[in-house]
Amino acid sequence: MKRRLIYGLVIVVLVLNLAIGARIYLGSAHAAGKQDAVYPNLELFANVLEKVRKEYVDGQNLTYHDLVYSSLKGMLGSLDPHSEFMDVNDYQQLQNDTEGRFGGLGLVVSMRDNYVTVVAPMEDTPGFRAGILSGDRIIKIDGKSAEKMSLPEAVKLLRGEPDTKVTVTIQRPPSGLVKDYTLTRAIIKTDMVKDINGKKEFLLGDDKIGYVRITEFGNKAGEELEAALNKLKAEGMKALIVDLRWNPGGLLDEAVEVCGKFLPRGQLIVTTEGRDPSQNSVRRADGRGDEFAGKDGSPKPMVVLVNLGSASAAEIVTGCLQDLHRAVILGEKTFGKGSVQSIFPLDDGSALKLTTAKYYTPSHKVIHQHGITPDIEVPMTEEQEAALVLKRTLGGLESLNATNRVSVENVHDIQLERARDLLKGIMLYSGRAAEAAKMAAK
Repeated sequence: MKRRLIYGLVIVVLVLNLAIGARIYLGSAHAAGKQDAVYPNLELFANVLEKVRKEYVDGQNLTYHDLVYSSLKGMLGSLDPHSEFMDVNDYQQLQNDTEGRFGGLGLVVSMRDNYVTVVAPMEDTPGFRAGILSGDRIIKIDGKSAEKMSLPEAVKLLRGEPDTKVTVTIQRPPSGLVKDYTLTRAIIKTDMVKDINGKKEFLLGDDKIGYVRITEFGNKAGEELEAALNKLKAEGMKALIVDLRWNPGGLLDEAVEVCGKFLPRGQLIVTTEGRDPSQNSVRRADGRGDEFAGKDGSPKPMVVLVNLGSASAAEIVTGCLQDLHRAVILGEKTFGKGSVQSIFPLDDGSALKLTTAKYYTPSHKVIHQHGITPDIEVPMTEEQEAALVLKRTLGGLESLNATNRVSVENVHDIQLERARDLLKGIMLYSGRAAEAAKMAAK
């Protein structure tokens, strides 16, 4: 009898504790608006999932797998333009992209002002050869409006099997020009580093000013730059132009390696800062030191060319060399894509691409949505940029009639010309200062 009484009291106490705990939980959930309570929202999701599966008119064609994948795509797509849920095919495509080989048009796109916007056309690709420019808005894909289209959906429609065609409708602000481009998809494989003629010869002119164009920061970009620098230095290079215009970015490791070729070992290059401390990182130069320095160790003059098509890893390099006064930045303000996307592979072969941090330059300037403002701003018109793209395209001039060809050939790359003039002035001044120092020492 006594034992039953004890058991009864224990049960009453447990029930009271449970009731009080539930009331506290419900009260706190209510205080938070119930919006951040895990279990009620998971229950809501499960109820909706089951209701759609059973009651939707064409529900017999749906699977829980399809519904969950669609839900995940919507959830990640609502965060920002760069986060996404990738199914098995999407994840494989991403892996192909980072290896520098994939099918598509060669257009790097992002969301800007709620429009699918071309960050930069990759060189020697269908989009580049057609004359599509940085800043162009994609308003239709194969006649389908892209106005409310998510970035992953647009990318998926732009890509496809090699040798298939897709029609892209472009709107070009601020002129408002609307034009259809019918392009043939191709396997995209590009060299990362090229010379002024789009080749890999890297010949040095009489002015001894070297020129390298980094088209993107894919695998081996640092290695290709090393080879170019060695060739130019062997020819007696005294100053250098690094062209990052229309460079859409790429791999952080390659950007760090490129910066490290012009900085002392241990120098801070970039930091990443995120909500989770595990996403915070500090990247420093770990090479052999400044590989473009004089015999006395003093750095030789450099200019970095940028424009709206310079984004992501290209902005990391630009911001670093600007902050550390290692190069003069010349051209136009960069795109402003400075966030870190981490890849989280999942058990079924899919993956999450999630924005987890932002990049900061050595002086702690944020790149994302701000971009890098050049030290010397030299704007170019749409016509000048279009002509320059044609000149860079193999066979671009040959595709024009005689009149248009002469018109394009007469358009000058004023940013490159200003860069050369600036470096000539720096070398002239440095030479005279050195002579004056020698005279004073006598």
